[in-house]
Amino acid sequence: MMVMGANLPAWVSPLAWTYVILAALSAVAIVADVYLLGHRQPSRAMEIVWPVTALYLGPFALWAYARWARPAPNTAPATRQDASQPVASPTLTFGLPGGAASVIAHLLGVPLVVLTGWTIAGLDMWAMIAVIAVIALALLFFFEYSSRAAASAYLGTVTTVQRAATIAAVTIAAFDLGMVGWMVVLHLGSLMPPVSEVSFVFLMQIGVVLGLATAYPVISRLARHATTA
Repeated sequence: MMVMGANLPAWVSPLAWTYVILAALSAVAIVADVYLLGHRQPSRAMEIVWPVTALYLGPFALWAYARWARPAPNTAPATRQDASQPVASPTLTFGLPGGAASVIAHLLGVPLVVLTGWTIAGLDMWAMIAVIAVIALALLFFFEYSSRAAASAYLGTVTTVQRAATIAAVTIAAFDLGMVGWMVVLHLGSLMPPVSEVSFVFLMQIGVVLGLATAYPVISRLARHATTA
């Protein structure tokens, strides 16, 4: 089983509660802005991605949403991102779905491993890493495939599937450099708290941020390729 956080400083718990609450409030604020105030996104997928992004980036996601993604209310989907509206950078657009996929994979994968008691090499941490990676890969593939479906008439369905699968696999692998590395550091330092504690959620939020950081070079290159293709 996973080594519990015997060496975790006491101040981490109140900090975790503060940040988790701020992150949850930020996500609620984005959901309310999209669905109650009418600031709909160009795609339904991004209406999920932005609130989920707030679950790990917290108030920074709220700022980024207001800065780059908040369109004028009551506008048609095809014209939401017009010249008068801030436009998110391609890197941001490519990166956030990967982070959102990782968060959703954590929300699904961690309880699944805990409930089944599954371990790899005697550690539930490795099982969590494997399950999270598979779920995140599937989610990101679905997102990429859906976002490229409109181009399938020109690229061909097989090409669309291949491109979506390649982008998903490369992005998740790059994310795992930071995410898995962070989990290993916590494990080796006896800093990993029980999954039932808010400190675990907070540390996984940090892990997703680190995953986004290690994936940034890959995401940036994919974004440049997409804009020149």
